Amino acid sequence: MVQIKGTYKLEKNENLDNFFAEVGMPILIRKMVLVSHPLMIISEDEDGYWKITTSTLMKTTVLKFKLGEEYEEEMPNTDIVFKNVTTLSGNKLETISKNHKGKKTIRTYDFSDSGVVLTLLNHETGTIAKRYFKRVT
Repeated sequence: MVQIKGTYKLEKNENLDNFFAEVGMPILIRKMVLVSHPLMIISEDEDGYWKITTSTLMKTTVLKFKLGEEYEEEMPNTDIVFKNVTTLSGNKLETISKNHKGKKTIRTYDFSDSGVVLTLLNHETGTIAKRYFKRVT
């Protein structure tokens, strides 16, 4: 099995601006996200909590969760809150998110020895975006 825990650096995005526009992210925030090249650290503590820490020069966000249990996530600089559930199957972490209107997005982290491809799916429209990260450690 591929090592999931580790540090990853963003290499490129595909269709990310369009995806974020559809889910309601303000244009200024979208533009800042598009020019950043975040570092993503994935870890798990002794109590079974997973943590995905994403850092840029401007901001660090942390998602902390237990697999299969619901948790909340705020979209940066908005009042949009998602209810999430994350599961692990083989080399993939999958997060299903629903906003206050019940609209669903799905994030799939597909890990390999060289990195991770994060696929974002807007369940309602079928729009897909991808983020490609290279493994650093």
